[in-house]
Amino acid sequence: MKKNKALSILADNVWTNNPIFIQILGICSTLAVTNSLRNTMIMTVGVALTTAFSSMTLSALKAAIPRKVRMIVQVVVISFYVILIDILLRAYLPEASKQLGPYVGLIITNCIIMGRAEAFAQANGPLLSFWDGLTSGIGYMAVLMAIAAVREILGFGSLFGVRVMPEGFATWTIMIMAPSAFFLVAMVMWWAKTVQAKRAASPKEAKK
Repeated sequence: MKKNKALSILADNVWTNNPIFIQILGICSTLAVTNSLRNTMIMTVGVALTTAFSSMTLSALKAAIPRKVRMIVQVVVISFYVILIDILLRAYLPEASKQLGPYVGLIITNCIIMGRAEAFAQANGPLLSFWDGLTSGIGYMAVLMAIAAVREILGFGSLFGVRVMPEGFATWTIMIMAPSAFFLVAMVMWWAKTVQAKRAASPKEAKK
């Protein structure tokens, strides 16, 4: 894997074509788990690993998969890795597994995973596909972790369950509730698109 290609994929998945604020994928997870940094981190790591290993596996098997059953095979491969992550969580992080409940299983339905399998893994080698899946997961993780940090600080006065706000701080009930996630996602989208638009406009103004 060439260094320039790897860096280009990283920049594209984390910033230029981020799954959340550009592609607008995986929004249900934003609503579900981002009122807790710990749960958000566990969920997003699970998504990143599932995307990476699923893309690598499907890339390696693409020549052997008949076109008519490609989508079914993709779902089976993704399900295998999600079940593996669920088993590991139940074994080593039982409390987090209970808190996340059905949301771990719903990683299977995350559009980012299927999207990378179709858009990238079908046309590239296993190693590059693994890197693409992993960096897509990192881009997804970065946005959700930022949103979770804001929601947990304002909603609970803590970070990773450790209180960071002074005594007497009035917590914002709205931040614990699901609608706050949508407001924050909208703000992140607005900020990112504004920054990207300004950067795109700068070279044009320089030429003038």
